[in-house]
Amino acid sequence: MLDYIRLMRPSQWIKNVVVLFGPAFSLHLLDARVPFVFAAFCLIASASYVLNDLADREADKVHPVKKNRPLASGAVSPAGAAVLSLVLLVSGIAISHFWLPQLVTYILLSYFVLIQGYSFLLKKQPIIDVIIIAMGFVLRAVAGAQAVAVLVSPWLIACTFTLCMFLGFGKRRCELVTLGNKADAEAHRATLLRYTPELLSHLISVSAGIAIMTFLLYVMDFNPRIPHPPFAKELLLYTLPLVAYAMFRYAMLTEMGRYSGPMQIIKKDVPLLVTGLVWILVVAVIVLKTRADVVVTSVTGGGG
Repeated sequence: MLDYIRLMRPSQWIKNVVVLFGPAFSLHLLDARVPFVFAAFCLIASASYVLNDLADREADKVHPVKKNRPLASGAVSPAGAAVLSLVLLVSGIAISHFWLPQLVTYILLSYFVLIQGYSFLLKKQPIIDVIIIAMGFVLRAVAGAQAVAVLVSPWLIACTFTLCMFLGFGKRRCELVTLGNKADAEAHRATLLRYTPELLSHLISVSAGIAIMTFLLYVMDFNPRIPHPPFAKELLLYTLPLVAYAMFRYAMLTEMGRYSGPMQIIKKDVPLLVTGLVWILVVAVIVLKTRADVVVTSVTGGGG
């Protein structure tokens, strides 16, 4: 049973916190549908991981690390893995069908198809591989907003895509630096042979600039035709130093080669973790202040 759980990669479920972006910024985080959309994406993602390991099991057998995966090591049979993937897929779709808006189900299916396209074809194409991964996170964010019946802002899509593209190129840089030689790079991820440290450093710089600029445009945009969060988002401009520091520190750490990817960086780099927590705290204060001002205004107006 433990091997089947390992095959599902529950440690990767943290990536699905992206579905909380829409509910959080629309102040619907406590909506009863939020846990369902999170669970549905976890199940669909695990179904994809199982299929990916099933397809790569022969190559994983000769990899120094991946050979210990449940399928490559023989701890789980191909038939058992196929059944598990199907059960996870059906369960995720069932949760969405019975407890979430129909559009979320379509998004889940689109995500599953996108990830299969990545796993079996597009992950071998440099730059496209990172763009596809970023698109997967965008689908998560859109699904989270749709789950709580919130209008999807184009800024939600733009900010999620540019941030995840930046993180994705950083991950490739970490892998390239950590693995060191071409033989190890090819064994780990074939597309790494078509990246160079110089190219990735350039892509990281460009995507960081785009992400920060997108954040600034979002903060300063007041177009009434575009959905906006129910708080004074212009105050987010004061968090720009935190945003810039976090992104530039992440870029610096990818160059150093001490970490295997963004998940490890976020978990182990204390300055980056503290910066992220402070940003969340500041945003929470901004939201609470705005809501308090609204309450005071309504009470004062009502009393007049």
